Amino acid sequence: MQNVDPLFHVLFLCTGNSARSILAEALLNHYGQGRFRAYSAGSYPTGQVNPLALEILRRQNFSTDGLRSKSWDEFAAPGAPPLDFVFTVCDNAAHEVCPVWWGHPMTAHWGVPDPAAVEGVDSERLQAFRDAFRVLENRIKVFASLPLDTLDKINLQQRLDKIGSTADAGSGA
Repeated sequence: MQNVDPLFHVLFLCTGNSARSILAEALLNHYGQGRFRAYSAGSYPTGQVNPLALEILRRQNFSTDGLRSKSWDEFAAPGAPPLDFVFTVCDNAAHEVCPVWWGHPMTAHWGVPDPAAVEGVDSERLQAFRDAFRVLENRIKVFASLPLDTLDKINLQQRLDKIGSTADAGSGA
């Protein structure tokens, strides 16, 4: 009989759910190789995905299908997918009171500067999205490679926190 790895459900939270959390959702769904199902949401969603987030994803050949700006209320409601992990990717959401998540998922803060807040010429704004993409990509690659089945909760929490405390996450997480 074949041993089937569990599917872990991961929610990335931000305030507007238009850039960082959207990038993280797409990245983990890509790098998760079927072990993870990523979602994103916001405490005060803008209602639209930032066009530069979509542009960066398309330039890197990531799927943008199904990406939309939505409220975290969708994931706290009955019938929502059971969450194993919840990560905040911006400072604002990290200091807000989150809904009660059924099943008490593991949580960590992986703050990333908001590329949508950068003002300037198009090349500067696009560079901010590239930078956010790379930081999130590095962190998510480390997270996706963790031996989740062999880590106890304390060690796992330490690793999740360490991933979020470094600029590029490196390989030392």
